[in-house]
Amino acid sequence: MTESTAGPAARTRPARPRAVLSVLSREQLSPHTVRITAGGPGFEALRMNEFTDKYAKIIFADAGVTRTYTLRRADPAGQQVTIDFVVHGDAGIAAPWAARAEAGDVLTMSGAGGAYRPDPDCDWHLFAGDESALPAICAALEALPADARGLAYLETSDPGEYLDAKPPSGVEISWLHRPEPGRKPGLLAEALLAGPWPAGRADVFAHGERESMKAIRRALKSRLRDGDQVSLSGYWAAGRTEDVFQSEKREPIGKV
Repeated sequence: MTESTAGPAARTRPARPRAVLSVLSREQLSPHTVRITAGGPGFEALRMNEFTDKYAKIIFADAGVTRTYTLRRADPAGQQVTIDFVVHGDAGIAAPWAARAEAGDVLTMSGAGGAYRPDPDCDWHLFAGDESALPAICAALEALPADARGLAYLETSDPGEYLDAKPPSGVEISWLHRPEPGRKPGLLAEALLAGPWPAGRADVFAHGERESMKAIRRALKSRLRDGDQVSLSGYWAAGRTEDVFQSEKREPIGKV
């Protein structure tokens, strides 16, 4: 088994140029998901890469306040980025901003980072994550070849099932519902253990709430075989701001 724990904000990077973009549109994708599309000549300051989990730091009015978000799409030719924000009330900084954003508002970013792209040499793919990981999972599903096989366990608090990607017919999608993010940290791991584990070399992408990822790591111990590879990390932690979440990565509680 080989493993990468890379994900949004998981690695220290040198300072990057700032991309100053203008909000082009805001779209309500689901009851708790807002999509912001932004663009402009400032796009050139973003350093794009080939990873499906590429992410950027959003910089707010106070230069010391940043929040990390996966880019759902990046269009270098059109000089645009698309970012999906999970919104639950007025909590936080980035989500309330996205909920009220209007065309012409300024969006300042730096990036992009990333470390994962589906391995075409693996026999099948496993995806597991909550709303925070859905943009990266959708990008990965779009990058798979048409004959790819796999399983995807997607956790959400929305009443419907919204997938902004058309997966290959050989990838089975399972939706797992809970009232609020972080309320059922064992949900994904339980589904993974109860589900099938196809033969062949697995390529695992599991990202989301920290305690949920800890549970998935424990579950994978009984399933992984030699040759399987894993990208697993926490994108956030229930009850923590991103600043606290980042600082806790250096403590035992923050280790996934």
